[in-house]
Amino acid sequence: MGHHGWGGRPPASNAEARQRIIDATARCIDRHGVTKTTLSDVANELGVTRQTVYRHFARISDIVGEVAAQGAESFVDQLVAHLRGVTDPAEAVVEGMVFCVRTIPTEPHLSLLLQLGDSGAFGRGATTGDAIAYGARMLHRFPVDWAAAGLTEDDLGGLAEMIMRLLTSFLQNPSDPAPDEARLRALLTRWLAPALARPSASLPGSG
Repeated sequence: MGHHGWGGRPPASNAEARQRIIDATARCIDRHGVTKTTLSDVANELGVTRQTVYRHFARISDIVGEVAAQGAESFVDQLVAHLRGVTDPAEAVVEGMVFCVRTIPTEPHLSLLLQLGDSGAFGRGATTGDAIAYGARMLHRFPVDWAAAGLTEDDLGGLAEMIMRLLTSFLQNPSDPAPDEARLRALLTRWLAPALARPSASLPGSG
């Protein structure tokens, strides 16, 4: 790598290098779209060689996944703000689901998760232990007293898994025509909300 790489400002650490690669990838995606963004584009954006990028990420899809994951953090902040004041567990979950189904496809970086196939957060990756644990942490940020509602930590893990599975279905296999918000809210209120209207029973063998 020449001394003019990284725009003349070499990163001070591996963490900074990774973040600058992620930021450069986000700019390339915004400019060219995810399908036309290559590792060479990212290297050129940074003024480094492809090998320099390879030292931090093995594949362009790995960097795209990081762009999407950081978009997810920002999205969760929006979701929590949207739910401010909604303290009923059933209402919070229903409104959260409606917000996700409506908003995720319109968020440029978050919607990348829909384009990562089975490895993405809304493909087979939705049911990994890490994804479910992330979902449970997200539920903890809801303005709901889950313990007072009778939900344990194990219950929140199960609820997070069900939410991820439902979101995967709604986002990857939308109805034709897609339901409007009122119909989606009514569907979730009828079939999902009752499970949160009372303390959930433990599944057989769940401990």
